[in-house]
Amino acid sequence: HDISFKVKSGQTVGIIGSTGSGKSTIMNLLCRFYDTSKGEVLVDGVNVKNLDLYDLRDNIGMAMQDVFLFSDTVRANVCLGCEREPSEEEIWKALEEAGALEFVQNLKDGLDTLIGERGIGLSGGQKQRISMARAFLRGSQLCILDDATSALDMETERQIQKRLEEEKGRTRLIIAHRISSVRHADEILILENGRVLERGTHEELMKKRGYYYETYQCQYGTEERGRKACQSMQ
Repeated sequence: HDISFKVKSGQTVGIIGSTGSGKSTIMNLLCRFYDTSKGEVLVDGVNVKNLDLYDLRDNIGMAMQDVFLFSDTVRANVCLGCEREPSEEEIWKALEEAGALEFVQNLKDGLDTLIGERGIGLSGGQKQRISMARAFLRGSQLCILDDATSALDMETERQIQKRLEEEKGRTRLIIAHRISSVRHADEILILENGRVLERGTHEELMKKRGYYYETYQCQYGTEERGRKACQSMQ
């Protein structure tokens, strides 16, 4: 409701909020999994409804919380959606960016290791990292990470975030529950009941001492006032 924001090319925007606040809805509207009933979503000034659906989605790389992997090799799962066959070097680079390099190297057959339907035999974090490598390998101009690091430990997530910060030129939307996933974004939107409750950089939002500040205290601090955010996130 009444949400309006702009993302410049090359920027990273973080979107956080409690379950059901509307975070993933924004991603669904951008990718046209369903359309707006009012208002419009523009890409380069063009309404997404007027863009060719294939071209729109071809320029968006997505890594979701609910990862779908099919019964095939790691290589085939990472390369899913690529129009051309990527080189070995490109595949390993994407796996490194996603923090998946070491665990794939340690698999019995490396890239040619067979995995079961929906990634049976892999941990939740391993599946998410393969999904991110898939998104990075496509080289899309816009990358959407929808709670894509929820199953990762804090150190692995930190390493991935560092790599993303070092990479220039790609536009990113990062949807998350953990502040660690969005704290270095150029702008952070906090959603509540389908509306923007707060917006700004990490430093600006901490100074406001509102919902974002309370969430931060809940996740990383010990202040009594953090309890309100903790309760709302359950």
